[in-house]
Amino acid sequence: MAAVIWFVQLVQYPSFAKVGAAGFADFHAHHSARITLIVAPLMIAEAVSAIALLWRPPSGIVQWEIWVGLGLLLIIWASTFLLQVPMHTKLSSAFDADAWRFLVRSNWIRTLAWSLRAVLVTVWLHRVLAQASRLGA
Repeated sequence: MAAVIWFVQLVQYPSFAKVGAAGFADFHAHHSARITLIVAPLMIAEAVSAIALLWRPPSGIVQWEIWVGLGLLLIIWASTFLLQVPMHTKLSSAFDADAWRFLVRSNWIRTLAWSLRAVLVTVWLHRVLAQASRLGA
């Protein structure tokens, strides 16, 4: 999700301002439908796997780190539904420069949270693989 959100933050959302008023509602509807097909299943899978870690954490992943990861997901989900979704709703009928600017600025919350989560998950992966390597040697 970190890669997806960076693409959205640096490419997709900025391009909203380049579409033009005449075709914006159609563009936004297309964007929203297509991005949901990509993002919704990934967000759900990420949340389910994050919660599953509470019950069966791999060796090398400590409980407080799992809670940090869940906290980051809570920030991401809250930002999505309290900040970004309302702006997308506002933009669904026509381009609104203020809503667009708020969308781009507020999306940094998710971008930073998913980036921190990516670092955390990478650390976990490194630990688990290093331990598996030691056990297999």
